Amino acid sequence: MRKFWTTLLPDLLARQRAALAEAWRVLVERGPGKIQFWFIALVIGVAAGFAALLFRLGIEKLQALLYRTDDIARLHTHASSLPWFWVLTMPVIGGLVVGIILNWFTPDGRVRSVADVIEGAALRDGRVERRAGLGSALASFITLSTGGSSGREGPVVHLAAVISAWVSRRINADGITGRDLLGCAVAAAVSASFNAPIAGALFALEVVLRHFAVHAFAPIAIASVAGTVINRIEFGGVTEFALPGQGDVAFYVELPAFLILGLVSGAVAVALMKAIFVADEIGTKVQAATHLPRVLRPALAGLLLGLMAIWFPHIIGVGYETTSAALTGSLLLHEAIVFAALKVVAVAITMAGRMGGGVFSPSLMLGALTGLAFGYIATAILPDVSGTATLYAMAGMGAVAAAVLGAPISTTLIVFELTGDWQTGLAVMASVSLSSALASRMVERSFFLTQLENRGIHIAAGPQAYLMSTVRVAAVMRRLGEAGTAPEDRLWALIEEGLYIDGNATLEAAMAMFEQARASFIPVVTIAGEGEPPELWGALHQVDALKAFNRALAATAAEEHS
Repeated sequence: MRKFWTTLLPDLLARQRAALAEAWRVLVERGPGKIQFWFIALVIGVAAGFAALLFRLGIEKLQALLYRTDDIARLHTHASSLPWFWVLTMPVIGGLVVGIILNWFTPDGRVRSVADVIEGAALRDGRVERRAGLGSALASFITLSTGGSSGREGPVVHLAAVISAWVSRRINADGITGRDLLGCAVAAAVSASFNAPIAGALFALEVVLRHFAVHAFAPIAIASVAGTVINRIEFGGVTEFALPGQGDVAFYVELPAFLILGLVSGAVAVALMKAIFVADEIGTKVQAATHLPRVLRPALAGLLLGLMAIWFPHIIGVGYETTSAALTGSLLLHEAIVFAALKVVAVAITMAGRMGGGVFSPSLMLGALTGLAFGYIATAILPDVSGTATLYAMAGMGAVAAAVLGAPISTTLIVFELTGDWQTGLAVMASVSLSSALASRMVERSFFLTQLENRGIHIAAGPQAYLMSTVRVAAVMRRLGEAGTAPEDRLWALIEEGLYIDGNATLEAAMAMFEQARASFIPVVTIAGEGEPPELWGALHQVDALKAFNRALAATAAEEHS
């Protein structure tokens, strides 16, 4: 026995440690095998699910504390009974805290969101910023707890992406693996937020990865199920919204009305998106004109929100109480119209103030209000062949959200899973199809892709538009002395003419120079200090740039169809 404890057991433990170290080395150097990858997907799904759950519970606890209520589901009703100065100052204080957080965690004071996750999937091998992402999650947490008018799903998606990016860096994942892990994290976060496993998986594929590759579906489905299980452990199998009853389209003669609702919802979605972008431009101009420190910009937005909330507390937070009221027909026609207009203004102020949060929940609320108002009018015109106004509210909820997110498939499923009503699928699908078709022609396909387009990141047009920006000139150029490189004297002549490119630039910039100069090669240099000549590295030949572009396109096509 003494020999076991003194010799055999230490030797066994040493061998186990060596085996684990070797397994980790193989995992990092060669990447995970299929079974290992599915296990990692499950772990990421659990982690992202818990992150989403804790984010939601934390917001509810802090909201209950700050707004002095035990029933967070009736936050808006309770807020209307609070002293006006309390409702006014709460968003201002929250804005001050958010400004400090973003000033510390981010270099530009901008909250990271779903758009950055899409950029990470397309351009960064599934990686997102860790420090800025954590700061953005904290800022959004404060925003939603103190009266900001936005949603919690966007911040949760980015927080989940931070988790997957950390894992990808630890195992040195390649681009395909990193993107798949990112999809797993996003699917789990959405599923845990909405108790919607099918929609969560499809959202990751449709919105973030932007393809439906078969190889990615199994691990993403595993992670999505894990996120849903975590949600149901806490909340049970109940749906997010309770409808008054199951509804059917009356003899299908109402379908034209739902098509019209789709067009109206598309226009409302575009109005919401345009309002956010215009408000952001106005906020930036006001900040520049008044020399307002960026740390105070969220506080100013909080002041405007507080003033609105004194009379209309429905704008506070994610707005699920108002959404439920719309889906159950508990609002009057004029209330639905007024609340919808005010929600657009409140969301625009929140986003323009760089306060944080997402647009998913606001678009659900706005869609439900739009659908309810439309339903009241439609059922009044043709009462004998009409269903209920709440059926239009449900369809409108899906139609506006689908147009904003650019996700008609997953949004349709989310509406079904949120409400548990699968009998009205034709109505929802009819409205979603036309709203998505209309909105995609008036913006860059979705709110997120339009955000990226405004930053000069051209993902909406597809891989052919952005792959050039993923390849560095230094990786494709021919160095001086290498076979086939352009003569050095000709390269220096082009440099004298001002035609050259930095080795750290991308092929996107290089192809524009080829087009402008009509040259077959461009000198590649390192930009020296001021007043010093550039250092010549070699030459980028146009044929090499085109070959690299074709290889990138082929790799993308292979991934999307694998």
